[in-house]
This record gives sequence, C-alpha cells and structure tokens, in this order.
Amino acid sequence: MKRKIAFVVAVFAATVVLMAVQKPVFLAYYASQAAEAGAGGWWRVVWHGLALDMTVAGYVTALPLLMTLTTLWVRVPERVWRGVLTGYFALVALLTASIFSVDVALYEHWGFRLDSTLLIYLADPREAMASVDFWLGVRQTLLCAVYALVIFWVYRRAMRLFDARTLRWRAALPWTVGMLLLAGLDFLAIRGGVGASVANVSKVYFSPDMFLNHAATNPVFSFLSSLGNSNDYAREYPFFDEAERAEKFDALRGNGPASGPTERVLRTTRPNVVVVILESFARTIMDAQTEGEPVMPRMQQLKREGIWFENFFANSFRTDRGEVAILSGFPAQTRISIMKLPTKSRSLPSLARSLGREGYATSFYYGGDLNFTNQSSYMYATGWQRLVWQKDLSFDTPPGAWGYDDALMCDYFAREVIRLNAAGEPFLAGLLTLSSHKPFEVPYDRVDDRILNAFAFTDECVGRMIDTLRASPAWDNLLVVLVADHGFPYPADLAYNAPLRHRIPMIWTGGAVAAARAVGEYASQIDLCATVLAQLGVAHDDFDYSKDLFAPSPPRKFGYYVFNEGFGVVDADGEAVWDATSDRELSATNPALFDVGRTLLQTTYVDIDRR
Repeated sequence: MKRKIAFVVAVFAATVVLMAVQKPVFLAYYASQAAEAGAGGWWRVVWHGLALDMTVAGYVTALPLLMTLTTLWVRVPERVWRGVLTGYFALVALLTASIFSVDVALYEHWGFRLDSTLLIYLADPREAMASVDFWLGVRQTLLCAVYALVIFWVYRRAMRLFDARTLRWRAALPWTVGMLLLAGLDFLAIRGGVGASVANVSKVYFSPDMFLNHAATNPVFSFLSSLGNSNDYAREYPFFDEAERAEKFDALRGNGPASGPTERVLRTTRPNVVVVILESFARTIMDAQTEGEPVMPRMQQLKREGIWFENFFANSFRTDRGEVAILSGFPAQTRISIMKLPTKSRSLPSLARSLGREGYATSFYYGGDLNFTNQSSYMYATGWQRLVWQKDLSFDTPPGAWGYDDALMCDYFAREVIRLNAAGEPFLAGLLTLSSHKPFEVPYDRVDDRILNAFAFTDECVGRMIDTLRASPAWDNLLVVLVADHGFPYPADLAYNAPLRHRIPMIWTGGAVAAARAVGEYASQIDLCATVLAQLGVAHDDFDYSKDLFAPSPPRKFGYYVFNEGFGVVDADGEAVWDATSDRELSATNPALFDVGRTLLQTTYVDIDRR
C-alpha cells in the first residue's frame, strides 16, 4: 500500500512541478517585460500560479488514482495497467507540451494566455499555417518535443512506484476508505479549495501588472476551461439584421452627442470618489417598515440629505453582472456573465481605468473572496490598482460564510478612505458589502424577520461609516456613491421579471455634493460611469451604453434590466417586458420600448462576440 499511495502522490507532485516550471520559462521568453519584476516578482508569479497548477494536477491524477483504487479489488495483469498508464501519460505530455509551446509564441501577438480562440483559426489549417514563420514553427516544435519528452520521462519515473497487486478483502476494505479520502483531497485540488469560489483564472491574479498575472496563469487550465465558451454570441438574439441593429443602437448610444453641457451638481470638479456597492439592497426593502419604523433608517436619512435617484434600476439579478454594469457601464447578459470571460472583460471600459488616466489612485475592498466569479481578474484588467479582500485582512472576529461582516469592513473602509485622503493624491475607492446575503447571519437583533434584520444591519454599518467620514477632513472633497448590485425578491411573491423586482436605490452624498435633490429621470446601473465622469470633466466616449443623466437629451432616459431569459425596459411613459422562454411580450404599457430592449440585448451580445 505504501507503493500505491506513493505512486498517486508522486503523480500529483510531479504534475505540479511540471506545470510550475512553465512560469520561469515564460518569463525568460519575455525577459524584457519581466525585467522590471525582479527576482521577487518571478517568485510571486510561481507562488501564485500554484493554485491553478494544483488544479491541473488534480485532473491529471484522477485517472491514476482511480486505477490504483481498482487494483485493491480487481486482479488485472500488471502489463495491462502499465500499458494504459503509459498511453495516458504520453497523451498528457503531448497535450501539455503542445498547449504551452503554442501559448508562449502566441502571447506576443494576442496579449493573453491561450484559450479556445485558437480553435477559430484552426478551422482553416492552411490559412493558419500560412501566417506562421517557418523558423518560429521549427523552434516551437522543438520546444514542444523537448518538453513532452521531459514530462513523459518524469511520469515514467513515477510509474516505477505503481503496484498492481490486489489485497485480501480485510486489508482492502480499510485501504479503500483511505484511498477515497485521498480522492477527496484530489477533488479539493480540482475544485480550487474549500472556499466559495471554484478554480478560475482569477485565483492566480495578484498584481495590477497584467503581464505578471498572465505569467502566473496556467495555459493548460486557461485553454481547457474556455472550451465551452466558444459560442457565437452574435447569433444569440438575432432580432434585427446588422445594418438595422446598428442604426437603432446609434439612436440609443450613451456616448452620442448631447444638446448641451452637463448640469453641475457637485461643488468641485475633481473630488475623491467612493463607490459603495450594496449587496441586494432592493428598493422594496429600503421602503419597507416594521412596527411603523423603516427597515433602513440611515438610507432614508441619506436619501433626504443627498442626491436621490428615484427611478433607478439594476441591470441584472447577480452581483458579478451588476458590478460590471456599475463599474464598466456595460449591460448585463441573460445567460452568461462577461466577468467570467477574462479575454472579453479585460477590454471593457471602466471607471477605474478612466480615473487612473487622470492620476487617481484606485483601490477596491471586499470582506470576502474576490476570486469568486473572476472578480479579481476583471478588476485588475480594468484598472483597479490595489485589491484588498479577505486573504489580506485579519480581525479579532472570525469571518462568516461569505467573509468578514459589514460592521468590520465598513469601519475598516472608513479608515482607509481617511488614510487615502491624507496621502494628498486623488483617489477612487470601492467597497462591496456582503452581510445582506444568505444565510443572513449577522451580529444584530433589531428586526424580528431574519432577512430584514440583515439588511437593517448593513444599513446601520453604512450609516456609521458615513458618520465617520463626515467627521473627518476627507469629507469636504468627497463624493460617495451608494448603489445596490441588484434587487431582492421582497415581498416573496414579487415576480422575477417585474420592474419592481429590479428597482434599486442610488444616492450621492459627501461634501462634494452641492445640494440635496431628487432626480426623476429613469436610469439604470450602466448610466453611473458616464454621469460620474461628466461631473469630473473626464471624457466618457468609450462608454457606448452609459448615459450622462445630467446632460440634456438626447439620449433618451430609460431603465433597462435583464433576467435569465428576457429583458425589461421602463421609462416615464410605461414599461415593456419580454420573455424569451415563451417568446412573448409579458407587459406592454409602452410597446415602443420593446425595440429599445431588443436593440440593447442584441447589441450587448454582438459586442461580446467582437471583443
């Protein structure tokens, strides 16, 4: 049994090492770009890259582990087992070496690690080969051959430990349990650990320098995990032919010409900016009362004191899609999430990138795991220079199911904002709350209803954070944007596709706000970027969908949202809700809005396809 277990462990360990060695080779291949990182940067690339290296090792080890488990009970000639293993390891060696040798050559041209995009070009092999330099092909073929031979030689050494002998049932039974436990550990390696986030490329991102993040990415994982993403997105919703779609979208463009300058609602043109994304803060819950008292008294207070957006809508029902809408002005999708497509999301415009060009330091904070749904890769790629999340934090109170609660994070974030202000440089700081999320377990007991109590807790935490900032020197030149990531089904019978289900609060507060007011125009999360940037005098031409709400019309003002299979559009004249599962118009108090929704939905998918 020692040999059997040693064989499985050796295969896993060998695979990790064989994958890890790709990192220094890749860095050496691009030595000019890697030079600034220094030895410390090289080491961090290897260290952070181990997360996905172990995931790939888990997949590679799965078959040898299953075969070893089978040998406890089933007698098969050892030469048969060894023949299967030899063929299997030869295939792994050839596949790994081929992916790496192609990846390391293409990165210079593509700027991202190998993914299923390669298959598009291989559809016409003659055209693909015509664009390959002869000596480059020779060099990469030699690299592939040498690397494959090294991999195969290492696995052949590990195979010396393989033992096909069966055991008596009394011995086989307890060792079967032991092997199953080993299989459980292998599954955890495949999954990427025990946290909420599963294995994804975001696991290895650690730096605002995207080259170092790419260097840490395992190309085998990047390629194989993207195979299911090679969809023809442009064909998802073919409502109009291309010419008609483009013409209709031009009339809706957020970055189209306005009839005049934006109305100023801030005291200063270059305030420091804080964006607080409030988990599940539905408008229905903000307006709810228990025993005659508001569930969210602090939000109600801030609504009266700041700029309140009365008719504001979330673009989706998920945090990852809401974040992209808020921070990049890009509409949410129905069945997919562009945040989970790193090669697509990295090209999105963003509030952080635009302000970074203007000299703003950008940082984002979250008490949970930013690897979840590829958040960290999206944020680093779109200009957030510093990410602070659960792995970077340590408090006396242990984290909950999703991470550190909002009381801890709001207090910490307030201190960080004050510290950033004292540094004397303009900054953009973001915070994502988490306590108003299942399982709704919070150290608070003001409301009997468990769900509403969690929202009341976050409301109190955010209010206390605002009080801290108001009493600090940071307040006078500060714009604080409070906005929900999505709505919440409250009351429980609220239909998933109803406009009210997606209605959310947005409040602007801070010393930079000139005066309290209510904004009646209909809008949604995608409009935040253009509206904020226009107030700061920063161009927002690259935000195709984002409308400046304080600019004269055109463009027309409306709220837009999607659900799993459809969309809703709302404006001052009514609403239009369409469901793709039945291909029918569910609500049509303003039928003209169906064209708006169809145009935006189709254009979003065409846009993703072209990125």
